[in-house]
Amino acid sequence: MARINLLPWRVERRKQRQKQFYTMLGTAAIIAVLAVFGLKMYYDSLIEAQQARNAYLQQEIVAVEAKIKEIEELDRKRASLLQRKQVIEQLQASRSQMVHLFDELVRTVPEGVRLTSIKQAGDLLTLEGLAQSNARVSSYIRALEGSGWMSRPDLSIIEAKGADKSMPYIFNLKVTLVRPNAEGEGEDGQIAGGAP
Repeated sequence: MARINLLPWRVERRKQRQKQFYTMLGTAAIIAVLAVFGLKMYYDSLIEAQQARNAYLQQEIVAVEAKIKEIEELDRKRASLLQRKQVIEQLQASRSQMVHLFDELVRTVPEGVRLTSIKQAGDLLTLEGLAQSNARVSSYIRALEGSGWMSRPDLSIIEAKGADKSMPYIFNLKVTLVRPNAEGEGEDGQIAGGAP
């Protein structure tokens, strides 16, 4: 028996195409959702990896800062120790300087000059005294210029108002203390080494 299709074939084909379209549309939507989900998971993993790297870097930065503080503290201690060492070396080098200085003062003071006060501030020595005349003070200044332990004498005051009639002039002069040349230092070192 022959079958006769009374339905219009175009309507059925349209329904079949709509079904295929919705199936393809659903498949595309599922693929798009999966792609978005996959991209989100990928970028989330990248963010987590970067955050882990950042946390690691922060930990390393904290450790390095602690080491830097320790190094700075060691540098401060080193500078302090070097300063102490330098002071000790200066004291060792000038250990016998006072002995030589007083010896030089005795040698340079000419007859007719008497020292009444000696003051030291660093490398500056202030000498106050009495003299018989201006010429005696001048000869004293020349003797100080020839000294190996004192230099640049600077006369600030000379006045004729002393109470002592034999030495009526009072004077005030300043000299700079110096270390003699290397030969003198070598001898000084030998003397200092020989005398404890």
